[in-house]
Amino acid sequence: MSDPFKQAAGNRKVLTADESAEGRLDAWLTGQVGEEFSRSRIKTLIKDGQVFLRGEPVTDPQRKVRSGDSFEITLPEPEDPTPQGEDIPLDILHEDDDVIVISKPSGLVVHPGPGNWTGTLVNALIHHCSDTLSGIGGVRRPGIVHRLDKDTTGVMVVAKNDIAHRHLSLQFADHGRTMPLERAYQAVVWGRPRSLTGTVDAPLGRAAGDRTRRAVKRPDSQDADEAITHYQVIERFHEKPDATAFASLVECRLETGRTHQIRVHMAHIGHPLLGDTVYGAGFKTKANLLPEEIRKIVNGFGRQALHAFMLQFEHPRTGELMHFEVPLPDDMVELIEALRR
Repeated sequence: MSDPFKQAAGNRKVLTADESAEGRLDAWLTGQVGEEFSRSRIKTLIKDGQVFLRGEPVTDPQRKVRSGDSFEITLPEPEDPTPQGEDIPLDILHEDDDVIVISKPSGLVVHPGPGNWTGTLVNALIHHCSDTLSGIGGVRRPGIVHRLDKDTTGVMVVAKNDIAHRHLSLQFADHGRTMPLERAYQAVVWGRPRSLTGTVDAPLGRAAGDRTRRAVKRPDSQDADEAITHYQVIERFHEKPDATAFASLVECRLETGRTHQIRVHMAHIGHPLLGDTVYGAGFKTKANLLPEEIRKIVNGFGRQALHAFMLQFEHPRTGELMHFEVPLPDDMVELIEALRR
């Protein structure tokens, strides 16, 4: 296959679809321009009229690509990928020479990446820790050993030096099987799981045609990664005599740590998280069954209802057992109180 790029003037590139091209325009363009631009960024460029076909702007990201189509796209200059310190407020639970433990708010991206080179937790930590960072792999930066989704809240630990990074990485790779690491989450899900306690053992991998979504895979799939989530129903909301409920508060404990694991696993058993527009969009109309006051709060909840409330690990230098818990954020408290009504 020939290189689909033909260099045009400035930042404008011409990409020609060959006989194997298929699917949505935003997905196809994302695959052609490389990892420098995320799919959401490409979608924005399309809607902004920066993609042309035969001289006319194409503004529908869902337009199907056909063999022989020749698209012109205007790409902005790439942003500097080197994280810079930024004065972003942090809710610090603990800090010493080796680790820093924070309570992450909703809306804060953990690590810089395409479309999010600034305003991240890493940028905040570089500014806050400053000279106390001795470096990870020879670079003065914080060591991210686990992540929370942008809109997931809760407790996180970050390494400040190589020793701490290696030790914490081993603990997270072990997933608490032989080491004292524990992670627990609280989530509000649609409906009520049939069993009040249970385990979801379902391998995960990338969803077909999407770089960010995850999906349950067959165990023999080439990209299937082991994924195990243990859950327990803590409270049921609007429970009926037939043992169903409008929604439930559940506690989830991870035996593995895959991207979007809790969100995909709970959706897999028929109980996606409230507010999850990626894995639970089809459930949103259930809110129409609620009284207006409660319906407004449920529909206005603008993120997946997921909170990492507990983290326990062994301190990488002292060996001390470190245990942290953070209460539910205000928006989840308001959501739960509304559902109780």
